[in-house]
Amino acid sequence: MYSPMPADWRETNRRRWDERVPLHLASDFYDVDGFRAGKSALRDFERAEVGDVHGKSLLHLQCHIGMDTLSWARHGASRVVGLDFSERAVEAARELAAEAGLGPERATFVAADVYDAVAAVPDTAYDIVYTGVGALCWLPDIRRWAETAASLVAPGGFLYLAEFHPLTDILDDATGSRIEHDYFARDAWIEDDPAGYTDMDAGYSDKDAGDAATGTAPPTVHNRSVEWQHPLGDIVSALAAAGLRVEFLREHDTTLFPRFRALEGRDGVYRFPADRPRIPLMYSLKASKAGQPSRG
Repeated sequence: MYSPMPADWRETNRRRWDERVPLHLASDFYDVDGFRAGKSALRDFERAEVGDVHGKSLLHLQCHIGMDTLSWARHGASRVVGLDFSERAVEAARELAAEAGLGPERATFVAADVYDAVAAVPDTAYDIVYTGVGALCWLPDIRRWAETAASLVAPGGFLYLAEFHPLTDILDDATGSRIEHDYFARDAWIEDDPAGYTDMDAGYSDKDAGDAATGTAPPTVHNRSVEWQHPLGDIVSALAAAGLRVEFLREHDTTLFPRFRALEGRDGVYRFPADRPRIPLMYSLKASKAGQPSRG
């Protein structure tokens, strides 16, 4: 439900994310074992749109357990830095980096709020500032995010963002065909729900899965979340106001989890059935900073 922003929104979300780190490490969605065996955590369209990262530095804001961050290093980035507000997620990311043989000179992880990134990260600017899917909804102030991210892009560098499309936030969960919420809402969206994107029944034991009506307590305790939806126009305008030039904005008809029960899964992505009109489920954009890069 929509509500005024609670004063404890950051700590509420941090507790939820801290608690879910071990669940995510064990989930099929993240496939940590596959990553350890060499599988990339990045989506094909991300690699194609970002291009060759060999010899480039990359900052990943809101990196969670760092699999995307480390995948960029595996694809040739000379140095990657991941930042996340969850200490537990950052600890997991550091452990994965060590297991992958990526020492601090190649991969560094910092525990800090994204709005404090300028002071928290080890370098003043990066060739690429990257934000992966499912990040912006946790931030109340998109202009402040854009200003922070833009300030960390090196001259001649760029910001790359891949995200779930804000249109999906206003449609009904079952069919994804009915408008149920306000696209331009500015209040926080607050829920108490143990389920998450890695497992729509997460938070309950097998015995009690989905049976919240029985009053059986789920094994997760911190189930409250505080999120915000950001219209696409607000995001693009915020980046432009922060001094970046938008190179492209692309919309995609697939997503990464069964956001609507009507979606069909195939080849690691979800889309509407062939007899359904398509809508954008994800988007990606690239925004560059003027100037000459400091190195080739």
